[in-house]
Amino acid sequence: MKRPWLSLSLSLACACVLSNAVGAEAADPRIDLRFTPQERAEFLSEMRQMLASIQGILQGIGTLDRKRIAEAAGLSGNRMARATPDSVRAKLPQSFRDIGGPTHLLFEELGVRAENDEMDSLARFTAELMNQCVACHAAFRVH
Repeated sequence: MKRPWLSLSLSLACACVLSNAVGAEAADPRIDLRFTPQERAEFLSEMRQMLASIQGILQGIGTLDRKRIAEAAGLSGNRMARATPDSVRAKLPQSFRDIGGPTHLLFEELGVRAENDEMDSLARFTAELMNQCVACHAAFRVH
């Protein structure tokens, strides 16, 4: 039985590792979001939750567990966006919002698609969603 999600997952993992290794010595051109220590902790907690959601989604795809996919996606959907503290939200530039807002919507859509879409389709959609993650991490940093 072919498992296209497995090669997709391995490709994504390699891309993440390589993206950190290439050009590590160069100056970081990304926009620094300049949070207070408390805001930084909150923001990074949300980023870790989004990563955990991706892991849960991939685990659900790998085990054919639609409920797991929907639950994992829901943790990083609009509810997360609405729970972002106002002090953090006020410091986010429009260019960040242009990536972040649609990303939360894609998590919501993935949760809906988990009900009926084929697993290979869900894996492709997850890869599309992760393009948003890659674009955001390529443009912004929290120092």
